[in-house]
Amino acid sequence: MSNLPFGFGLPDPDKRRENDPGGSGDQPGSGADAFQQLGQMLSQLGQMLSQAGSSTGPVNYDLAKQIALQRLGSESKMGFVGDRSSEDAVRDSAHLAELWLDEATILPAGASTTVAWSSRDWVDKTLPTWQRLCDPVAKQVSSAWMQALPEEAKQAAGPLLSMVEQMGGMAFGSQLGNALAELASEVLTSTDVGLPLGPPATSALLPANIEKFTEGLERPSSEVLVFLAAREAAYQRLFAHVPWLRQRLLATVEEFAHGITVDTSALEQLAGQVDPSNPASIEQMMSSGLLEPKTTPEQQAALGRLETLLALVEGWVDVVVADAVGERLPGADALRETLRRRRATGGPAEQTFATLVGLELRPRRMRAASALWKLVGDQHGMDARDKVWSHPDLLPTSEDLDDPMGFAERAGHGEEAGDLDPIAELERTERAEEQARSEESEDGEPGEDTGKDR
Repeated sequence: MSNLPFGFGLPDPDKRRENDPGGSGDQPGSGADAFQQLGQMLSQLGQMLSQAGSSTGPVNYDLAKQIALQRLGSESKMGFVGDRSSEDAVRDSAHLAELWLDEATILPAGASTTVAWSSRDWVDKTLPTWQRLCDPVAKQVSSAWMQALPEEAKQAAGPLLSMVEQMGGMAFGSQLGNALAELASEVLTSTDVGLPLGPPATSALLPANIEKFTEGLERPSSEVLVFLAAREAAYQRLFAHVPWLRQRLLATVEEFAHGITVDTSALEQLAGQVDPSNPASIEQMMSSGLLEPKTTPEQQAALGRLETLLALVEGWVDVVVADAVGERLPGADALRETLRRRRATGGPAEQTFATLVGLELRPRRMRAASALWKLVGDQHGMDARDKVWSHPDLLPTSEDLDDPMGFAERAGHGEEAGDLDPIAELERTERAEEQARSEESEDGEPGEDTGKDR
């Protein structure tokens, strides 16, 4: 794990020098000066806490949103997204893409709304999903630190522990806000990182970011917009009509986060080597990797499942979009390869996500998955290819990506893939979920302890 998740960012020594330009912090001062400095510090702390919003929990999401929007302030005034013609162009491109996709997949349109987002819109609309992804990480890290404190230290701290937790939430929120601002200035669509971050049934493109992305591609901007609209629409079809997919992707990220552990024994080593009067020693220990979370076997297994599922999703989108637009857009092949490399090599967006959640969200085997989906489609048609999504047990495994020919043969001759109807499966799944909710409501109201004797 090359990136440190929440709470493991390093202090900025330049800021410390700015706050103490003359090095006066190292010089002994009078008692009056010390009390004055303490009063100023407490006043600043109180002001900071009051301005951070009312968000509670392991991450201060109010502060995260404030920071992200502040950093994006100048970008939001570009006027590109707010321009009416840009909104029309997004809708027209999405409409054309949907018509082409109808001929390339049996899954119907999944988006009921197509919108043009600014970077600020992206932050606002995706924050609920980020909260679901980031909470497990922050909770694990926070609880590890609290459990590592000796009991006598906890008793001595008393009420200060709640302030420490609040400051920890602010630290996490600050890190998240800066990361979201960086992502928001780079993403092209709501599904650009491979996860369904936006509201369901909403296809969203960011024209201002797409305009920057188009520079240097030597392709007309209208062509790039249609190609990206087709990719976004393909994702939405998959997420809308494969009801278990959204939940499984997000749950696998959560499963990875829940496995984060911190070697608390390192705190004892840290305590013996740090000089509280010398901030440089703290910075040195933090940068040594001593407190870096350890990757467990359970996390490695979850990561493997996530990478395979991401590869299958992006490989399917890659093949379907190529089938839909390949002969209609002159630069489709070049755009396809550009986006493949963009996702495979990673960039600031992927690195930022790795910092946020502690893993690299990169479909390392996307090309293998794309080859598999194409092989199944070429041999058995798009019906057999798309019906594989009818049930999670039918999906290719990591081993199948090593042997696409073997999987293609099973997909063609097995009754499971040939006979399943994805729409019928969707209806059956919805009926089962409705029945489960009905039984739950009969057993007891939500939140009621149904295990008690009545």
